[in-house]
Amino acid sequence: MRKAVLATALFLASAATMAADNGIYLGASLGQANIDINARNAPVIDGDDTGFKFIAGLRPLDWFAVEASYVNFGEVEQGRLATETDGITAFGVFFVPVGPVDLFAKGGLISFDTNIDVDGLGTIYQEDGTDLAYGVGVQFRLLSLGIRAEYERFDIDDVDDANMVSIGVTYTFL
Repeated sequence: MRKAVLATALFLASAATMAADNGIYLGASLGQANIDINARNAPVIDGDDTGFKFIAGLRPLDWFAVEASYVNFGEVEQGRLATETDGITAFGVFFVPVGPVDLFAKGGLISFDTNIDVDGLGTIYQEDGTDLAYGVGVQFRLLSLGIRAEYERFDIDDVDDANMVSIGVTYTFL
């Protein structure tokens, strides 16, 4: 009898956990961002800083979502030079649900702005544009709450390497 009650409780808990798959979701992530600038007319900068992003998405199907985010790569400083890069992203996200865990891959675009400033002189280099972005991650869902870890890479013009490893949370509104 106890096994039947336990099995029923586990089934109901797993059904409730997976019930919040679809809908509109909002979230935020914090992580380690890296920028490596090696442009013809800009100083070479390579460094890490704390990055963050705000996420909004719509998951109409268990296996697919569209997601937009504001991503900020922080401020990388080298001597008197400081660079800031941020952007707006749009992704298609493909999920492989495995119980309460989602494995996912995403691809899309980033519309970015990059500025390099020299202490005391102001801005010496600016670049903006739209380029490819992609990433992979894993997410654990508990009811409407999702906890995710992901790696994203951004193929930004004149930036040899822009990427972020982050941990975040999302909340799905049914």
